[in-house]
Amino acid sequence: MSQNDNLQPEEIKLHQKSRLLTIRFPDGKTFHLPCEYLRVCSPAAEVVASDLPEAGKEKVNIVNLEPQGTYALRIEFDDGHDTGIYSWERLYDLGVNQEKYWQDYLDKLKAHGLDRGDSEDQGDKAETLSVKIMYFNYLVNKLGIQEESVSLPASRVKTVQDLLKALAIRKLERGYLLDQEHVRVTVNRQFAEPFTLLENGDEVGIVPNSPNPPAPPKT
Repeated sequence: MSQNDNLQPEEIKLHQKSRLLTIRFPDGKTFHLPCEYLRVCSPAAEVVASDLPEAGKEKVNIVNLEPQGTYALRIEFDDGHDTGIYSWERLYDLGVNQEKYWQDYLDKLKAHGLDRGDSEDQGDKAETLSVKIMYFNYLVNKLGIQEESVSLPASRVKTVQDLLKALAIRKLERGYLLDQEHVRVTVNRQFAEPFTLLENGDEVGIVPNSPNPPAPPKT
């Protein structure tokens, strides 16, 4: 049995809204690999042979995953790139060395005067994130509100996790009710992960994990 066979993932899950590919390997290691990272580190010949780093891929997403037998995965991106075939060994390597490879990529971009994003979009980035929040079950009574629209700094609130922290601060002494341990979150009526990215206009539902509210933290 080859090393590549030993590394065949136990689970591969694409989070399109968050632009993340989660991969769990047999040794217990789980990696959350951004679509941008996978795209710029594509093993495709035209990418590997180029002297220039792939630029402007900050918002790239994965549109299709196609198994290649039992040894690899072909990943198709929404920018049209579909020739990268990622072996299990390569995906594992990208996970283990993610921090190093990502920094190397950023250094190459800087050296060539390139950017992660589309320069045409830089002036269009919203300064605030506006979302609709809907509370359920005991949260309605405890917080005294069923739904609200909030605007938060987009530079600090990007994910579900960021949103819960920001809302907890706003709710003052009742903020503990919104701790991640006590609630689960939906975005546009689909269950979300803490790392799910938020966009303007999203509808966020916050649902308690238990029918009974948690006790206030001891002071």
